[in-house]
Amino acid sequence: MKIAIIGGGIGGLTTALALQKNNLDVTIYESAPEIKPVGAGIIMANNAMQIFDKLSIRHKIEKAGHKISAIKITDPQLKTLSDVQLNTFESKYGVSNIAIHRGDLQMILAEEIGFENIKLSKRLSKIEQGNGYQLTFEDGNIANADAVIGADGIKSVVRHQILNIGKLRSSKQKCWRGVIESDWTEKYNHHAYEAWGKGRRFGFMKISDHKVYWYAVVNEHLVKNPNNLAELFAEFNPEIPRMISVTPKEKIFVSDIIDLEPIYQWQKDRVCLIGDAAHATTPNMGQGACQAIEDAYILGKLFGEGKNVDEVFTQYEKLRMKKAHYIVNTSSAIGKISHYENSLAVWLRNILLKATSGSINEKQMEKVFDISYQSNL
Repeated sequence: MKIAIIGGGIGGLTTALALQKNNLDVTIYESAPEIKPVGAGIIMANNAMQIFDKLSIRHKIEKAGHKISAIKITDPQLKTLSDVQLNTFESKYGVSNIAIHRGDLQMILAEEIGFENIKLSKRLSKIEQGNGYQLTFEDGNIANADAVIGADGIKSVVRHQILNIGKLRSSKQKCWRGVIESDWTEKYNHHAYEAWGKGRRFGFMKISDHKVYWYAVVNEHLVKNPNNLAELFAEFNPEIPRMISVTPKEKIFVSDIIDLEPIYQWQKDRVCLIGDAAHATTPNMGQGACQAIEDAYILGKLFGEGKNVDEVFTQYEKLRMKKAHYIVNTSSAIGKISHYENSLAVWLRNILLKATSGSINEKQMEKVFDISYQSNL
């Protein structure tokens, strides 16, 4: 059976690897002309690393990235409001959270899959069902497949054409991301920081010995000049505007933060959606790609049990939907809370963060990191 995966991002690549491990014939169709190290940093949380361990590439990712053992939420001056230590989860699950350059992770996955199984410059324009599926690409080329997996992102062509559903939601926030070369001080080793101010926040972490990944999120209406980002953080700890200022402008990626209103159908016949195509989330929990990786692993396990395609896609949807929707909804709520502008609301939020530091966050993380529901397979 020939399976076509539309989209060569982290979700599509991991799905291909999981299916290959179960001896399936998989081809990825990616719209970009090449796989190159673009983008900024990303955290592969404990749940994703458990799956990469099962797929036998955990050590390559650990080697290319940087271990994160604590997540700190701070005020604008980097004074701690909440400190979540991750060593409990490291001990429990035997893996760590790893911060890594997105491009490095994609390259590890692509090499593992084999570049001969990835077709580049293939942007899908039409998908038609006949005996199997006929895929027509913008360059005029046509491919055929017995089943199709849409890993083509929040604006998924597969979702639009097969299910014709999906409402995009704006958070009314803008996000900037960058990577700098830095001999970072030891005190920031193995920590992910996120400084919460009024209507804006700034996060940073090491992704290798000499690289630091940073991101800035700001309520849209506060942004007068997108090119003067450092000014928006002028009142934060001096390290923060400095990080922005030393990043070459052409290396800063800007995007609007949007998600997908939860949808309750991810599959039809022999087509299914994974990752952002099915359940795009805001980045506030660092779980977008991690949830796509969980999708990939479950699909691989179900196929590995010898089930037919219809059974696989139906059971995958049933197994994954509750957790994915929990992530989307919780992440959306965190995005609102972290961007309060009212002084009293900010003060109360910070008091609550200090009072509950650890306990609430650890319970939430247990829910996110736990992949034992997959043992139902």
